[in-house]
Amino acid sequence: MVYSSEKTMAQLIEFAGNNLIMVAALLVILALILKTEIGLKLNNIPQLNVNDAVRLMNDDDVIILDVRESSEYSAGHIRDSIHIPIGSLSKRIGELDKHKNKKILAYCRSGNRSNGACRLLSKQGFENVNNMAGGVISWSGANLPLSKK
Repeated sequence: MVYSSEKTMAQLIEFAGNNLIMVAALLVILALILKTEIGLKLNNIPQLNVNDAVRLMNDDDVIILDVRESSEYSAGHIRDSIHIPIGSLSKRIGELDKHKNKKILAYCRSGNRSNGACRLLSKQGFENVNNMAGGVISWSGANLPLSKK
């Protein structure tokens, strides 16, 4: 048995030596995943799954913020959402000032851009911002409706 594990280790080392680019790429990908996950845990922005997002929409007076690009928004968005693309948010944040004390649910395609929007809103004094983890991908995956109006 010991011989078998030593042989396996030697094969792994040989594989890594013969495939340095693949091993390096794997390590970079793992580091990026860890950085993203740790960042999400440390930024104190609630990451709501689709069910929690729908519950928030149904139970509270919530502002729904779509931070996707105009073409994405036109293809389908959550009804009654406010559309401010992430690239314009810092310039147009004043449009949301009247909602500083309300709950805000931000979303994008996958949840990454909207998470950045939540951090920006928090820094600008918005008290209760939430990110819809998984974005429209999760929303559509749960067979929830998108509006084109």
